[in-house]
Amino acid sequence: MARRCQLTGKRRNVANKVSHANNKVKTVQQPNLRTKRLWVESQKRYVRVRLSARALRTVTRTGLEPFLRANKLSLADIA
Repeated sequence: MARRCQLTGKRRNVANKVSHANNKVKTVQQPNLRTKRLWVESQKRYVRVRLSARALRTVTRTGLEPFLRANKLSLADIA
């Protein structure tokens, strides 16, 4: 499974670690992903999603269905 947020699409970032001597080494910064069960009121069931910590805070505040409507997504896109 790819390390990617199912709601926001956030994924890994490749960057250079630069030493004091200006040596550059490639590093990978992974997103902070969490697996969470979210309640879907319209379907009266839980949905298991893998989302970033930032998206989890937003979904907790607004709710899953308003978040999906605002970003023009559906439950079929995340399942």
